[in-house]
Amino acid sequence: MWIGWAEFDILLGDVHSLKEKRSVIRPLIADLSRRTEVAVAEVGAHDLHRRAAIGVSAVGSDVAHVRDVLDRAERMLAEEHPEITLLSSRRGLHSSED
Repeated sequence: MWIGWAEFDILLGDVHSLKEKRSVIRPLIADLSRRTEVAVAEVGAHDLHRRAAIGVSAVGSDVAHVRDVLDRAERMLAEEHPEITLLSSRRGLHSSED
């Protein structure tokens, strides 16, 4: 079994309050979860209204599949959501046999 995770640091566009941040982040998380079938959560920068850290995780029997899922999630954030800017990403892959 392979477990993969990624953390994305994103900059939100024209957002001026935490309430506006939620209105951007919630649909983004729902779309990412639905289209890539990963577990997704906001994992950091909770008190900053223009920044967010989004974490995703995937589990699979094949390391290539887990990498593909994480790649798709990153591409989706970088290319399909013009309301955000992907600043950076970090990843990890672990085997259940580690």
